[in-house]
Amino acid sequence: MTKQTVLISGASVAGPALAFWLERYGFDVTVVERAPAPRPGGYAVDFRGASLKVLERMGLLAEVEARATHMGDMAYVNKAGKTIATSPASAISGELEILRGDLVEILYDATRARVEYVFDDSIATISQDAMGVDVTFERGAPRRFDLVVGADGLHSKVRALAFGDERDFIHHLGFYASVATVENHLGLDHIGRLINSPGKTAGMYSARGNSEAKALFYFASEPLDYDRRNLAAQKQIVTQTFEGEGWEVPTLLAGMRRAPDFYFDSVSQIKLDSYSTGRIALVGDAGYCASPLSGMGTSLGIVGAYVLAGELHAADGDHVRAFSEYDEVMREFVEACQKQGVDGAKWFIPASRWFAAFRNLNFRLLPYLPWRKMIEELPLKVGNKVDLRDYAAPPRQPAVRQR
Repeated sequence: MTKQTVLISGASVAGPALAFWLERYGFDVTVVERAPAPRPGGYAVDFRGASLKVLERMGLLAEVEARATHMGDMAYVNKAGKTIATSPASAISGELEILRGDLVEILYDATRARVEYVFDDSIATISQDAMGVDVTFERGAPRRFDLVVGADGLHSKVRALAFGDERDFIHHLGFYASVATVENHLGLDHIGRLINSPGKTAGMYSARGNSEAKALFYFASEPLDYDRRNLAAQKQIVTQTFEGEGWEVPTLLAGMRRAPDFYFDSVSQIKLDSYSTGRIALVGDAGYCASPLSGMGTSLGIVGAYVLAGELHAADGDHVRAFSEYDEVMREFVEACQKQGVDGAKWFIPASRWFAAFRNLNFRLLPYLPWRKMIEELPLKVGNKVDLRDYAAPPRQPAVRQR
């Protein structure tokens, strides 16, 4: 029988993870990515609960563990750099943490021999009918696929083409975030430092064996009007917002402006009634972004890819049945992760000095509270709030597909 063809838009985390499982289940998979190659750099991402089980079933857990950041506590400091409170590592880094670029590399290496990757291109138009999906590309020739999946992030092009305007689905949480690679000028050893002022959080944590650091900037704001491809303008927004802040913030801003990688975006969530329409589905941030402050974005992408591919396999390629089951399995998990994102924002970016002091007092008292373990395990409960079905996979084909 002819293999079902699936086009995945996006080669970050959810896209290659989905390709991994679909190829294993016998689908013919193509991944298209706007960037010219797998994207390096980026901030640390973490795994909790069910996502670790998925990594284990993929046979990649040991490799991810080998490249773990091994981050320790995150300390909150005052303008003089004195520690005033400490957040435990589990609250920031989950059960396992790795740099996003390292995870992308692992997933790409695990799939590139048996999955077609098309870099430096993107989807231009999508037209579906009862039998398939016609796709045109910005550069390549038009092609037809049985299914199309958007794994292309918060500002998904697939979602815009198939579901409608982003403004109908994006929920701004009232913050912006920026991350950049900078020099580890404080000599941090697997730890981080943060400073707060009302509505702002800035700081840094060591990375890559302390050879570098990641600078963080979070701030409260109404929706901003800016060009998402104009990095210079985005860096200027961050600079102007944090000008005059104390401690090491001026040094971090200078490093951010020189950084080889730079991320800036709103802290937002995507909420949909269904993660599919016809023959087109969404996975990861494209379908149910929980925001960076949830600590669950990568877990959602990894678990969502596993469930979507597994349900397509279990339904023997019947996408109508599979997509319905995918919605059912993921819904409660997505809602729990998104709630954690909303709750986390209040603690990570305090709106007032009073609440920052209240937060710091809670962190200082935490080691002495009899219910400490229950508090620390709350994120783990969210990470396990999904029924990971056992999707039996057929034997892999021994031959590598030639392109």
